[in-house]
Amino acid sequence: MINNLNTLSTAQTSTLRAFFNRTYSWMSAGLLLTAFIAWFTWTNPGLQQTVLGVGFLPIILLQFGLVMAISFLINRISAPVAGILFAVYAAVNGLTLSVIFLAYAPSSITAAFISSATMFGAMSFIGYTTKTDLTRMGNLMMMALIGLIVAMVVNIFLHSGPLGFVISLVGVVIFTALTAYDTQKLKVMALSSGGNLQTDTGEKMAVYGALTLYLDFINLFLMLLRLFGGGGRSN
Repeated sequence: MINNLNTLSTAQTSTLRAFFNRTYSWMSAGLLLTAFIAWFTWTNPGLQQTVLGVGFLPIILLQFGLVMAISFLINRISAPVAGILFAVYAAVNGLTLSVIFLAYAPSSITAAFISSATMFGAMSFIGYTTKTDLTRMGNLMMMALIGLIVAMVVNIFLHSGPLGFVISLVGVVIFTALTAYDTQKLKVMALSSGGNLQTDTGEKMAVYGALTLYLDFINLFLMLLRLFGGGGRSN
C-alpha cells in the first residue's frame, strides 16, 4: 500500500481529502473543548479547588480509560458513541491542563502553542505527502516513547532539572516524528477501507484518527511548554 501512495486516483484523492477534513475537524473541536474547559476551570476558583481536591491521579486514570475504550472498542461502538467518548476525554483533559495557567506564564503558553501548531502542521503534511514508508521510524519512536515514560517516572522522584530538560527535548523529537508516522498510518488505513468512508465506520475512523493526532499535538505542546517555561512560572 505504501508503494501505491504516489499513484492515487482522483477518486482516492477526493476520499482521502474528505476523510482528513473530518479527522482534523474532530481534532480541532477536541482541542477547542480542551482549551475552553482548561480556561473555565482556571477562572473559577471553586471548580479549580474541586479538581485539586479530587486529585489528578483519578482524573488521569479516567483519561487513560477513555483512550483505551475508544482505541480498543472502536469497532464495537457506533460513531455517535465514539464521538461522545472523544468529547468527554477532551473535556476531562481540559480539567488536567487547567493547572498550566498556574504553573506557566501566558507568554510561555502562547509560544508553546504557536510552535506546536506550526511543527504539527509541518510534520502532518510531511506524513501525508512523503513517499517514504515511515513504519520503521514509527516502531523506533514507540520504543523511544516507552523509554521516555520510564525516564519521566524516575524524574518524579529525582526532581532533576537537567534530566527534565533532556526529557522535554527528546519528547519534542518523539512526538514530531509520531505526528508524521500517525498521519501516514491514517492515510494507509483510509486507503485500505476500499472507499467505505461515507458510513458509520468511516466516521468512527475519523474519530479514531482525531484522537491519535490530538494526543500527538497535546504531548508535543506539553513538551515545548516545559522548554519555553523553563520549569514553571516566574513572577
